[in-house]
Amino acid sequence: MTQQTDQGAAPGEDQREELETSEQFQDSASEESSEDRAPSEDDAVESEDKLVAEVEKYKDIALRAEAEMQNLRRRAERDVQNAHKYGIERLLQNLLPVLDSLEKAVEVSEAAASDDDDPQLEGIRLCSKLFVDVLTREGVEALDPLGEPFDPNLHEALSMIENPDLEPNSVMTVIQKGYRLNERLVRPAKVMVSKSAS
Repeated sequence: MTQQTDQGAAPGEDQREELETSEQFQDSASEESSEDRAPSEDDAVESEDKLVAEVEKYKDIALRAEAEMQNLRRRAERDVQNAHKYGIERLLQNLLPVLDSLEKAVEVSEAAASDDDDPQLEGIRLCSKLFVDVLTREGVEALDPLGEPFDPNLHEALSMIENPDLEPNSVMTVIQKGYRLNERLVRPAKVMVSKSAS
C-alpha cells in the first residue's frame, strides 16, 4: 500500500516539475518578446536621426525644385521681354537695304538734278523720311559716325587712309550707316578711318 502511495505521489511531483518548467519557459519567452517589442534608447535615437536626415533630404529637394522653378520663370519672362524688344530684328535686317537704296536714290537725284522742285526727287525724299520715322517709332536708331572716333563695337573699318587734317582713328567717310534696335547693334556702320601720316 505504501508503494502505491509512493507511486501515486511520484506522478504528481513530475507534473509539478513540468508545470514549473513550462511556467519558467513562458516567463523567459514573455521577457524575450517584451525585449523585442520595446526598442532600446540607442535604436530610438538612431531611427530618429534617420528620420531627421530624410526630412532634411526632402526639404533640400523641395528648395532646389522651387529655385529651379523661379529660374525658369525669370528666364521665360526675360525671353518674352526680348521677344517684344527685339522681335523685329530679322525684319529690320531685311528692310535696311531698302532704306539704303532710297537714301542712295535721294543722294544721286540731288547730285544730278538742278531743280530742287523735281516731283520725283520730292517723292523719294518723302518715302525715305516716312521709312525713317516708322523705324524711329519702333526703337531703331541710325549710326552716322562721321568725324567721331572709331569704335570697333559700333563700326566696321573697311580701310585706313592717311589724313593729316583729322585725328588718327577718326571716321572720315561713312560708306553705309549702322543701326541699333533698342540699344542692340543690328548692323555696324561701314566706315573709312583716318590714320596718321607715316
